[in-house]
Amino acid sequence: MGKQTPFYDCHIQSGAKIVDFGGWDMPLHYGSQVDEHHAVRQDAGMFDVSHMTIVDVCGDDAKAYLRRLLANDVAKLTVSGKALYSGMLNEEGGVVDDLIVYYLSDTEYRVVVNASTREKDLAWMEKQAAEFAVTITENNDFAMLAVQGPNAIEKTNQVLSAAQQQAVKDLAVFVAADSEGFFIARTGYTGEDGYEIMVPLASVTEFWNQLIKVGVKPCGLGARDTLRLEAGMNLYGNDMDDSVSPLEANMGWTITWEPEDRDFIGRKALLAEKQAGVKNKLVGLVLEGKGVIRSHMKVIVDGIGEGETTSGTMSPTLKKSIGMARVPKATGEEVMLEIRGKLIPAKVVKPCFVRKGEPLV
Repeated sequence: MGKQTPFYDCHIQSGAKIVDFGGWDMPLHYGSQVDEHHAVRQDAGMFDVSHMTIVDVCGDDAKAYLRRLLANDVAKLTVSGKALYSGMLNEEGGVVDDLIVYYLSDTEYRVVVNASTREKDLAWMEKQAAEFAVTITENNDFAMLAVQGPNAIEKTNQVLSAAQQQAVKDLAVFVAADSEGFFIARTGYTGEDGYEIMVPLASVTEFWNQLIKVGVKPCGLGARDTLRLEAGMNLYGNDMDDSVSPLEANMGWTITWEPEDRDFIGRKALLAEKQAGVKNKLVGLVLEGKGVIRSHMKVIVDGIGEGETTSGTMSPTLKKSIGMARVPKATGEEVMLEIRGKLIPAKVVKPCFVRKGEPLV
């Protein structure tokens, strides 16, 4: 038996098919992965993301520490609750993890890192904190629930208290509100609008049941993966890892180069990579023949070289097979995929296939 999130009993009561996910017992689906996917694209669905790790970074040097630790710059954050997405890099410029950091004050930040990288991330963060007046504390006071879809905000607001409704009334994207013990953020991993909510442990079952009553559909890991891939969002361990720089993972936009004297970890390696010329890029693929794109398939770029798929699925929204691949920088608009011994053509597109329910390819 694996570790169980505070929502585990709710999953069982909702008829979930439980699978092992990085040592956690998590719902794969509740009957139909495709129905859950469509619920998020067309209405509202909810995902248990409590297996992810909340880390509170506090102390006089909290800002200086995070400006050193992260490729993106937390100095951009000046309003309580504002968040940014960043890579946490190693000295070679590889991605230790991708994460979201929330600004609470100049001496308090809240970081959410991936489940599969928890121990590695905490050890890395502690190691880098040695020269700073900060404390790194894993926060186990919350469960986390993502409610996503075009009707997610409206339906969630129905179960929030009057004070919480007021707190989120004018909440902008990538901003969180802390109200009555709930930490409610306008973030997500589906390409739809919605919330990611840190729920006090005492409120877990009641909150879950209230959301079901207003028509929010429980969704599992299967739909979460097809949704994030349609949205062109990276999955750590597939689309990037410790050996891949953000410049080769479509994460260049998360690097803050100015001011030049901010010596974040990995900066020198990234500058050297830029000067030498970035060799590869992460692209989107739409299969033009029969088959399904999966990770680790060979990509053949005629006259240029080879690459490899990093993620792939059959898109429920597009009813086509889509994927992402790391390919030579000079790759154009067409490639060939090696699938079951056959070469199948694929169109190269920007790695974002669906946004807010609308096809982009």
